[in-house]
Formats: sequence, structure tokens, C-alpha cells
Amino acid sequence: MADTGWKNQTTITELILLGFGDLPDLQILLFLMFLLIYIATVAGNTLIVVLVVTDQHLHTPMYFFLGNLSYLETCYTSAFLPRLLASLLTGDRTISVNGCITQLYFSGSLAATECYLLAAMSYDRYLAICKPLHYSTLMNNRFRLQLAAGSWLNGCLASTVFILFISQLIFCGPNEIDHFYCDPIPLMELSCSDIHLSILVDFIIVSVFTLPPFLLTLTSYVFILASTLRIPSTTGRQKAFYTCSSHLTVVTIFYGTIFIVYMLPKGDTLRDLKKVLSLCFTVLTPLVNPLIYSLRNREVKEALRKAVSKCGFHKKKTCRDSKIII
Repeated sequence: MADTGWKNQTTITELILLGFGDLPDLQILLFLMFLLIYIATVAGNTLIVVLVVTDQHLHTPMYFFLGNLSYLETCYTSAFLPRLLASLLTGDRTISVNGCITQLYFSGSLAATECYLLAAMSYDRYLAICKPLHYSTLMNNRFRLQLAAGSWLNGCLASTVFILFISQLIFCGPNEIDHFYCDPIPLMELSCSDIHLSILVDFIIVSVFTLPPFLLTLTSYVFILASTLRIPSTTGRQKAFYTCSSHLTVVTIFYGTIFIVYMLPKGDTLRDLKKVLSLCFTVLTPLVNPLIYSLRNREVKEALRKAVSKCGFHKKKTCRDSKIII
């Protein structure tokens, strides 16, 4: 992996993200599909943020974290899709090394932040179900702000440390990455520097910054499940499960696809499968989050209904006032 003669080679400044270039006849179709997905993702998550901010009934810890998650999903999908859309539309698949590292920083920090936010949401559900009498005291405004701020800070810190090592690498050999975004391992494998330390740092950061929130999420749901099973009435068990079913669905999709992608063995036969599965946590998860939380949540649907009614009322009032003026 290391090349001791790299000093005699020309340093490259551009990389090629092959993406879906092996499907030339489907470029326009893929562009339209991803454009619709991007518009729907941004619109859906922005709507969730607006509802959480404006509706007094959603000013609770659970929806506070949901607003943070929706804002994050908008940023997360924006780290991938605009670049992919430009590539599909123009056919230009090149990206500068600095641009690739920048994309890697934002995608990495946002992914790590999502791990912490999902853990905070699962801990919130644990307190609500397992310690309902102490919930309002434990999950107070100060504590939920600390959890949210800590999630964003830890995500940024994890990515910053890794990028400091990546930015020191020299690229002077092949410059093609068979992916639609800058994946860290394929990027490091293109370097003609010694990447052993960078790979070690990557492993340590993943272990330190993403494993604990995953274990906290898993532990919270183990306690939630145990507490739910002890509820004597069927209605009570259904209500307890309903309060965390949306979040559990999102957690399953997010972690499930990530584990599958990064635990599959390397090989050309699985490369296309990894690329498709990567779409699940980079594109699909941000898209379905608003749908999962709105379609399966009475409070969000009620807030949306009131917002639509209010907009309709203001529209009618404006039209009526305009007629009076005329």
C-alpha cells in the first residue's frame, strides 16, 4: 500500500468518482429520480423542523431531538446528492482531492452526529417508558440541550481528528473511486503514502465515537422491551411500543444498512451491491424519516393538519380582504 518512491511521481489533484457511470443509458432517468428524492427529502425534513418550532404541542424533548435529526438529515443528504446530480447531468465525474476530503469531513461528522442523536432519542424513550414518574425531572430543558449540543460537538470532533490524518496523505497513483461519494477506505487505498496509521486512526475513531452511542441505543431498547413486557394490559403494551416504534424503525434502517455495507467482504462481485446498499443510509434514510415520523405519529399529523388549516384560513382571509379593498 505504501510506495517508497512516491517522491519521484507527480502528485494528482483530481479524483474520479465513477458513481453510476457504467449505466450510460440511464443517466437522465437516474438524474430525475435523485432530483425528486432530493427535493422530497429537503421539503419533508424542513417541514418537520418548521412544525417542531412553531407548534407549541411539539415543544417536548422527543420532538426537540426529532427537529435536530430532521435538520441533520437535510444537511446529510446535501453532502451527497448535489454532487451526484451534477455528475449525472454533465457527465463530469471528477472531483478535486480537497473537495473529496471536504465531502468526507461533512459526511463523516454528520453520520457520527446522527449516531449520537439516535442514542439521545432512544435514551429519551427509555426514560419516558421505564421512569415515567421522573421523566420531566430527568429530561429537563438543560439536559436535552446538553445532549443535542454534545451530539453535534462529538460528531464534528470525530471527523476533524480523522481528516487531520487524511489531509496529510499524498496521492500520485490511480485516481478512480468506484463509488458515488468519497468513501474513506477506497480514498486511502489510492494514496501512495503509508496509510497504516490512518487506517488505525479510522478504526479507533469509529470504535470511540460510534460504538458507544450504538451500545447506548441497544441497551435502551433492551430495557424498554423488558419494561414493556411487564405491563399487564395489552393496551398498555401497545401504547408503550407505539411511542418508540417510529424511532426504532429509523434506527434499524440506519444501523442495519451501515453494518451490512461495511461488513461485506471486499470483491468486485459485491461492489455494485455495496453501492446500492450505501444509497439506503445516504439517500433512503433521510427521505423516509419524515414519512415514518409523520405517518406513524398522531401529534405530528395533528400539527400538520392545524398548519394546513391555518394556511387555508389566512389565504381565504387575504382573498376576502383584497375583494373588500377592490
